[in-house]
Amino acid sequence: MKYVNVTIDNKSHLTDDLYTYRCAFDDVQPGSRVRVAFGRGKALKDAYVFDVMDELPAPVKGLKDVAELTEDAPLGEESMELARWMHSRYLCRYMDAVKLLLPPGKPSARGKRRDPLAKISAEPQVIDALTDEQRRVIARMGQSIDSDRHELFLLKGVTGSGKTEVYMQLIQRVAARGRTAIMLVPEISLTKQIIERFAGRFGAENIAVFHSRLSAGERHDEWQRVQRGEAKIVVGARSAVFAPLTNVGIVILDEEHESTYKSDMSPKYDTLEVAIKRTRPVGGIVVMGSATPSVVSYERSRRGIFTKLELKERYNKVQLPRMDIVDMRPELAAGNTSVISRRLHAAMQTTLEKGQQVILFMNRRGYQTFVSCRACGHVMECPKCGISLTYHKGDRQLVCHYCDHREPMPERCPSCGSPYIKGFGTGTEKVVETIEELFPGVKAARLDLDAMKRKGTLEKTLDAFANGDTQVLVGTQVVAKGLDYRNVGLVGIISCDVLLNIPDYRAPERAFQLITQAAGRAGRGDEQGQVIIQTYTPSHYAVQAAAAQDYEAFFEKEMERRRQYGYPPFTDIIQVMFGGRDKRALKEAVRSWRAHLIDAGASAADIVAAGGMEYDRAETEYREYLLIRSLPEHTNMYRKLLMALREQDRQERKAYSIVADVNPYSLWRS
Repeated sequence: MKYVNVTIDNKSHLTDDLYTYRCAFDDVQPGSRVRVAFGRGKALKDAYVFDVMDELPAPVKGLKDVAELTEDAPLGEESMELARWMHSRYLCRYMDAVKLLLPPGKPSARGKRRDPLAKISAEPQVIDALTDEQRRVIARMGQSIDSDRHELFLLKGVTGSGKTEVYMQLIQRVAARGRTAIMLVPEISLTKQIIERFAGRFGAENIAVFHSRLSAGERHDEWQRVQRGEAKIVVGARSAVFAPLTNVGIVILDEEHESTYKSDMSPKYDTLEVAIKRTRPVGGIVVMGSATPSVVSYERSRRGIFTKLELKERYNKVQLPRMDIVDMRPELAAGNTSVISRRLHAAMQTTLEKGQQVILFMNRRGYQTFVSCRACGHVMECPKCGISLTYHKGDRQLVCHYCDHREPMPERCPSCGSPYIKGFGTGTEKVVETIEELFPGVKAARLDLDAMKRKGTLEKTLDAFANGDTQVLVGTQVVAKGLDYRNVGLVGIISCDVLLNIPDYRAPERAFQLITQAAGRAGRGDEQGQVIIQTYTPSHYAVQAAAAQDYEAFFEKEMERRRQYGYPPFTDIIQVMFGGRDKRALKEAVRSWRAHLIDAGASAADIVAAGGMEYDRAETEYREYLLIRSLPEHTNMYRKLLMALREQDRQERKAYSIVADVNPYSLWRS
C-alpha cells in the first residue's frame, strides 16, 4: 500500500491544497493522473500526484482511497517540483501551475498526426564562415556546455550580427552531448523564419513547435512527440519553456527584453525564472539575446550575475542604418496634418523607385484610436472593461483591445443623440489607407494582432512581403521584432511619442528598444539602410540615444532616473491583486494585509493600497490592488509573508482570489 499527496482539478481557490489518499496502485508516480472522490460527494474528480510515500509521516483521519489510475504517461517528478515551486513563488493555485505542464487538446480520432511543420520549407543550409566575434562567444559558452556547468549568459548583439547562427551552433553542441534544447522567441510572427532555419539545419523530424497559433490538436501531437523523446529541440513562444523535455542542456530567450516573456495571467510567471529553475539542477545554460537588453538584465550583467558577451558588428559588415529625427511640430505649423512627414514621404518615394521596400512602425492598431461626441464629449467605452473602444473601418465596428468586445459604429451619440460623433487618432489601418492614397499603385499591407487573427493570415502577409508582392508593410510591435528581409531600405517610426507617453515607468526603455529594434529591419542586404523617427519630443534622451544607436548612453540616463525614483532594479515592485464580487470585502482585505505587513516590519510608506477597478461590468467583478516597494534582498521575505496571509485567508474561506506579480509589466492589466 502506498500513500499519495494530490491536488484536485477544481476551480475553487478554497480547495487549493495537497490532499492525502491511500493508493493500491504500485506503479503510481509523481505526475500521475488519478481519479478520486473528493469532499462529501461520490462523483470522481481528476487529481494529480505530487508525492508518493510508503508510509505516512503522521496519522490522517478519514483517509480515502484512490479509485483509478489513468493510463496517461505521468508528467514526472521534475514537472511536479516545478509546479510546487510556481505555487509558492507566484501565489498561484497548484492546479493552475499543473495545467501549464499538461498536453493541450486531445488525440486525433483518426490516429493521424497533425503536423504543423508539414508545409515548412526546410532546405539544407550551408554554414558560412563564422566571424571572429561569433567564434569567440560560442567558445566561451561552449566551455559551460562541455562541462555541464549551469551558467547564465547575456548575449548583446547589434541587429543583424548573427545571433541566430550562434544559437544554432550552441544547440548543435548541446545535441552532440545527447541533451535537449529550448529556443524561445517573443512573437509568433518570428516562429516561421526561425522554424525554417532550424528545420533546415537540424531536420524537421528533430524539432517540435509550441505556440498559440497552432490548433489544439497540433499542440497535443507536438507535446506527445516531445514527451516520447522523438523531438529533442523545441522552438516556440513563452509556453514552450514548459515542454516535457528531459536533461535540458540549453534554454535560449531571443529578444530577452520583450514583455511577452512575462505571463499576463495567473500564474504570473517570468519565463527567465522558469528557464533557470529547469536548467540549474541538470547543469544546463540559459542564453538571453538582444540588441537592446532590458535595463534590469544589463545591470545584472554588470554585477556579474549574468556573463555578458557581445557581438558589435553586423555579420555582412554593412553599416548600421542612418538615423534621422523629424520634429513634427514644424510640420504641423506648415499645414501638414498627415501622419507622414515631408521627409518621410520623400524618402519613401526614393526607396520605392529603387525597387526597395519600406516598413512603417505604428504602435496603434485599428483605424482610429477612440470615438467621441463633439457635442457632449461622450467617449465610447467597453461595457466590460471601461476603456475606450477603437474604430475598425474595415468592418465598421468598435472593438475593445482588452476583451475583444465588439459593437457597431453608432450613427448618433448614445448619450445625447447628436450626429456629431466621430473617430479620432490614427491606427495601422488608417496608415495603410494613407499610403495607398499618397502612392497610387503601391501595395501596402498591415501586420498587427487584428490582421493576424485568422489562421494563415500572418504567413500570407509575410510571404507576400518576402516575395516583393507588397512594397510597404505597416505594423505594430510585430514588425519591430526579428524580421529579416534583405530588400528593406527604409524604416519609418510614425510616432514614437505614443511609446513615450504610456503610463508606465518603463516607457523610455520600451521606446528606445522598439525604435532600435524597428530600425534594425533596415539595411540587412548589401546597402546601408535609412530610418526616419517622427516625434514631437525630439530632445528626449531615449529618442536621442536610439538615433545615435548608443545603448550605453541610454542605460546611464535611465539608471539615473530609476535611482532617483526608486524603480527596479533598485527596488522590486510587488503587485497583489484581490478579485471578487464583494467590493467591500476586497477593500477590507487590502486594509488587513497592509496592516499585517506593517506589523511584520515593513515600512508603511512602501505598502500602498493602490485603488481598484471594475473589470467586468456584466458580471459585477471587481479588483483591488496592493503595491509593495521592496529592496531586492527583502523580496523573498515578502513572498513568504504573502503566502502565509493567502493561506490564512483560504483557511478562513474568504470569498476572493489573490494573485501576486513581482515587477509587473503593467500595474493595472491582469
